[in-house]
Amino acid sequence: MESDQLGITQATHQFKCPSCNTIGEYSGSPGDHLIVTCTECNTKGRVTIPDSTEPRTMNGNAIEISHLRKLFKDFVAIDDVSFAVKKGEIFGLLGPNGAGKSTIIRILCTLTRPSKGTATVAGYDVVKHAGKVRQHIGLVSEKMIMYEQLTARENLKLFGKLYNLPNDYLNKRVDELLRFVRMEKWADQRISTFSTGMKQRINVIRALVNQPEILYLDEPTLGLDPQSTAEIRELTRRINQEHGTTIILTTHIMGEAEALCKRIGIIDHGNIVALDTPANLKKLISGTDVSTFEIEIANLEPRMMTAVQSLPFVKSLVQEDLSHLLVRTTGNDAFDSIVDSLRKNGAKVRMVKNLEPSLEDVFLHLTGREAREKISENNTSSAGPGHGPGRRRPKRIR
Repeated sequence: MESDQLGITQATHQFKCPSCNTIGEYSGSPGDHLIVTCTECNTKGRVTIPDSTEPRTMNGNAIEISHLRKLFKDFVAIDDVSFAVKKGEIFGLLGPNGAGKSTIIRILCTLTRPSKGTATVAGYDVVKHAGKVRQHIGLVSEKMIMYEQLTARENLKLFGKLYNLPNDYLNKRVDELLRFVRMEKWADQRISTFSTGMKQRINVIRALVNQPEILYLDEPTLGLDPQSTAEIRELTRRINQEHGTTIILTTHIMGEAEALCKRIGIIDHGNIVALDTPANLKKLISGTDVSTFEIEIANLEPRMMTAVQSLPFVKSLVQEDLSHLLVRTTGNDAFDSIVDSLRKNGAKVRMVKNLEPSLEDVFLHLTGREAREKISENNTSSAGPGHGPGRRRPKRIR
């Protein structure tokens, strides 16, 4: 920091050119927004001179939450939540409907204030420096945020303008993002003509226009067909690996969380009930009396499933297809009792396999509930691996 002749403190900030990667230093008063030009290729960009009155704490964590609590009148949405998200990781936030996931995301996006506790995003306090936080984040919400009558390019440019990005920089950034998701060919077509999967690809890169350090993905594959779901998952990996973007993912699809997330926090009734790697979370029920059986029945009928579901140690039953069941149980005598019940009801049992604990087993063990307590009709194709074409939508027996 230095002072000019008028006594105004001057500061410098580096700008990395998005076209040629040349790094230049530019000076101005703290808080100034400057339009700068690369000395090598003349590309324009935007630089914000850091404000020394708004300290940015950078200690290896992109997000830090400490004793966070949120009340809506007498309802406790979040109750004394604390955790940190490391820079560059994909962090999963899982929980049943109403557990508090969306409230945490809203606080981290500065859309609502906590009742107690603190949260910092990219080193800035979400209450004291909300404007700074917004400069460093992107949000892909459950609902798509786009204008149907505008083209893909027009949508991206519109949202870029909200960040006051210079025209030449914004045009290059939009072209770069469209190439990133292989949508250049449809750049000038209206969003209303796109498939759901195409819309979601544009919806994701819309949140990347400002090159955020942190990206929130709130159920990004909800309602997508299996192919589009796989594309969005791969896109999430690429955003993280190629750009080093920190990602917080909320999802009800356990397989998705396990495939993408380095660490996972499970929230229930406003509390974090577990936080660890997927592998370590599954160890929570290793050695317990919780078991999952895959059963193949040649002549599977509803009365057989009802009989198994009525057994006191059966926690859940899922019909995977016309002949396969997944049964989650407690107790050491579950296997014999299930087989006896099926045979009494005339079942022709072809195969019974004791499966290793899954992330969904952990979830049920910790919360006593499914991730989504009521299956959405719009999400039937996103049930995860093994539920693609040719297999019936899982039928859940209560």
